[in-house]
Amino acid sequence: MSMARDILEVTTRRTALSMLAAVVVCVLLPAGSLAQTTGSFSRVGFGARGLGMANALIADASGAASPYYNPALAPFVSSQQISASAALMTLDRELQYLEFATPLRPKAGVAVGLTHAGVSGIDGRDNSGFHTEDLATDEYAFFVAFGLHVSDRVAAGIGLQLFRSDLYVGLNPVRTVGLDLGVTALITDDLRVGIVMDDLLARYSWNSSGVFGANGKTTSDKFPRRLRAGFSWNLPVGWARVLGEYEARFSTVEERSRSVEVSGGVPTEVITGTEIMVFDSQARLGAEAVVAEGIAVRAGADRIGYNGGAGIAPSAGFSVRQPVGNVTVEGAYAFVLEPAAVGSINIITLKLFL
Repeated sequence: MSMARDILEVTTRRTALSMLAAVVVCVLLPAGSLAQTTGSFSRVGFGARGLGMANALIADASGAASPYYNPALAPFVSSQQISASAALMTLDRELQYLEFATPLRPKAGVAVGLTHAGVSGIDGRDNSGFHTEDLATDEYAFFVAFGLHVSDRVAAGIGLQLFRSDLYVGLNPVRTVGLDLGVTALITDDLRVGIVMDDLLARYSWNSSGVFGANGKTTSDKFPRRLRAGFSWNLPVGWARVLGEYEARFSTVEERSRSVEVSGGVPTEVITGTEIMVFDSQARLGAEAVVAEGIAVRAGADRIGYNGGAGIAPSAGFSVRQPVGNVTVEGAYAFVLEPAAVGSINIITLKLFL
């Protein structure tokens, strides 16, 4: 009876964990990220301004772009800034951001930020289909970005990211470190380009022995390595700009095959895994126009070219900036229509310029 209970407990936990992982993969983020799920919450974007312009901010040296998009943008921060963002999402998902950025006169700048994503109300069930408990998952990404003006036209930066994932009760949280390298250059007075390598070294290593005991194992999931290049072009009208970006993504996935081997006269199923490299790419386009003093409108399209035309995620937004005493306050809003009928993202950002 004791052995039967142990088997039932392990089976129940295995089922709950499998269901939770499936929900996290299918629900937490838009369909454009499903092929590379490891750390995908950190690739949604950062704040209402970024999402409103489809995250095509790799070369935006206006001083308003977060160095999250390119650590080389840190020295362009005009003054000390504090921002907080929160998103309203479908399917019990949540997403929040915090950031502090400051210039380091005369040639440098630094920014620190935090992203939190989670899913709550996940229905856990056993093998018989009975409800066991409500499950939830939380993921965090903390980043530090430092940038420096190498010359009058070129800036370079380095970013360090710390990731943490809490997936399931009994499964120890995993942590990892990622490295970002970026550069931006002014080609003409109106055209700037940028290039970034993201998430170098980052990987999650899961140990499921705390859930499955002797049946557990250690699994390593690498973050996709990303190479992004883009531009920011100030239009001749002087009050509008167009931004674009291309992303190449290299992911390592495990392809498993099953076979039957005879050991000691007993047939045994053997699972072997082979790592393969997967490549995919996508483009982003964004635009911003200042329609009145302190008022800007934005629009964009993310995931262009991903999964044909089915993966495109259009977005739009606006911001209003107003001095309040010695502090300038900016409120921004963005709407993102997620692909594959997943839903939408409504995000609000409050920023203080100190």
